[in-house]
Amino acid sequence: MAATKTVAHRLRLRKFSVPEILAANPHLVITPRHGVVTLFGYGIQVRVDGGHLILEGGIGADRRYARFPRVGHGLQRLIVIGADGMVSLAALRWLADQNAAFVMLDRAGKILTITGPSRIPDGRMRRAQGLSLTSGAALQIARELIDQKLIGQERIVRQKLNKPDVADAIVGLRLALPGIADLDGVRLIESQAAGIYWSAWRGKEITFPKADIHRVPEHWRTVSSRRSSLSGSPRLAVSPIQAILNYLYAILESEARLAAVALGLDPCLGVLHMDALNRASLACDLMEPVRPQIDAFLLDWIARTPLKREWFFEQRDGNCRLMGEFAAQLSETARKWRAAVAPLAEWAARVLWSTTGKSAAKGAPGTPLTQQRRREATGTSELPSASSINMRTFCSVCGAAIPDGRKYCGPCATSIRSKQIIEVARIGRIAAQAPDARARRAEAWRRTYIEKTNWDSSKQPVWLTEEFYRNNVQPKLKRLTSPPIQKAIGVSRPFAVDIRKGRRTPHPRHWVKLAELVGVRDQPNAKV
Repeated sequence: MAATKTVAHRLRLRKFSVPEILAANPHLVITPRHGVVTLFGYGIQVRVDGGHLILEGGIGADRRYARFPRVGHGLQRLIVIGADGMVSLAALRWLADQNAAFVMLDRAGKILTITGPSRIPDGRMRRAQGLSLTSGAALQIARELIDQKLIGQERIVRQKLNKPDVADAIVGLRLALPGIADLDGVRLIESQAAGIYWSAWRGKEITFPKADIHRVPEHWRTVSSRRSSLSGSPRLAVSPIQAILNYLYAILESEARLAAVALGLDPCLGVLHMDALNRASLACDLMEPVRPQIDAFLLDWIARTPLKREWFFEQRDGNCRLMGEFAAQLSETARKWRAAVAPLAEWAARVLWSTTGKSAAKGAPGTPLTQQRRREATGTSELPSASSINMRTFCSVCGAAIPDGRKYCGPCATSIRSKQIIEVARIGRIAAQAPDARARRAEAWRRTYIEKTNWDSSKQPVWLTEEFYRNNVQPKLKRLTSPPIQKAIGVSRPFAVDIRKGRRTPHPRHWVKLAELVGVRDQPNAKV
C-alpha cells in the first residue's frame, strides 16, 4: 500500500547517538499524533536503550528519530510499514508494559504482525464462539452488525452522495433482515446492498490541485468500481480512492483484531465471514458497521481539500499505492476507529457469553475497551465521543498547506479574486449596455427630469439653504445607514451612499425630506 520515494543516501562520517542527533536536529524528532507513530522506509529500528524506546525510520538522508521514556510518552500505537529493519524483543516487551500495540504492514497494505494488550482466553468463551453457529448467537450477531452497516450506508448515499433512490433501495434490503433465518440470507443481503451502495459512488469527482492536473492519470479523477481491474477484488487498487480505503480498512482491521484479543476472543473464528486461510474472520465481522464511518470520513475530507499527486505512486502494472508520508498521516485516524469498534466487540462478547448457560454475574466478560462498567459505577454511563481527527487541507490551485475551512492559500486567493473582479466588471459593462438596461436608465432620467421641472422652488423653506444643508443636515446623515435615505427620497443605493458620505449633494427638492429624516424641522438655528 505504501511506496517510498527515491532519494540520495547520506555519507556517515561517524556514528552519532540518538540523543545527540535529536539535540542537534529538533526538526527530526518524531512525536505521536493522536497517540500514533508510523515508521516507514529502510533501516527501520525499534529498540530499547537505557529504559527508553528508540525509534528510527526514513529514507536516505531523510531520517526521523524518537526517544520515549516509560512515563508521559503518549504512545498508543506503533505502526511499521515495510520489512526492512529490526525490532528487538526488548522493544516488544516495552510496548506490552505500556499497553501500546505494535502493528506491522507490508507495502501492499497487508497486516503482517499485530501485538497488543491481551489476556489469557476463557475456555468457556472460546467454546461459545465455536458453537455460535448452532446456538443462534452467530445469526443474532450477524443481523445486528449488518443492520448497523446498512444504516450507515443509507445515510451516506442519502446525505453525502445525494441519491435518494439508491438509499431507498438499501432501506428496503435492511427491512428484510429481521425475516432472514440463516446466515446465507444475511450474506446475500449484505452483498446486494454493497453492490447498490458502491454503484452510487460511480462518477464521484476527485479534485487535485490545478498545478498537479497535468500529471494525474485520467482514471484517477473519478471514482469507478470498487473492484480493481487488476485483481477482480478490492485488492491492488488502481485509483487513489481505492488505495486510501484499502489502507484505512487495514488500520480498522488491526484495531478489530486487537479488540477481539483483548476480550479473550479468537479473531479468526468469525460468525458472518466464513473460515478462510490467512483471514481474521471475526475481525472482518466487527469491521462491517465501521466501514461506512470510514467512507463518510473520506468523503468529508476530499470535499474540503484536493488530493495531492505526490501522495500516490503508480507501478508499471497500474497498481496505485500510497507514499509513506501520506500513509503515516492516515494512520493517525487509528484512535477514531478503535473507539468505534470497541463497543461492538464488547457487545458481541456478551452475546456469546449469554449462550454458555452461566449466570451473567459470574465470570461475565468485562468492558476493558470502553470502561462502560466503571462509568456506570460512577454515574456516567455515556461513552465519551472520540475526538475528531484534523486531516490537513491544501490549496486547490497550488497544493500548499492551508488552515482548515479555507479553499485557497493567500497568494492564490488574491489572484483568483483579482480575476473575479475583472470578470465581474466585464460582465457588468456588457449588462449595462443591454437594451433593457438602457431602457431602464432612459425611463429613470425621464422621471427625474419631470420631477425637477414640476418642482416649485418657492415652496422650499427660506431657512433651508444649501449652506444650512451642508452644515446641519449632511453631517447627521453619516449616522444613518443607506437604506433609509434610499427609501426616503427614492434614489439608487449607490447614490444614497454618496449622499450619506457627503460625496454628492442631492437636488434641493430632496432637502426637506432629508432634514426631516435627521430630525431637523423649521429650525434655522439648529446645530449639529
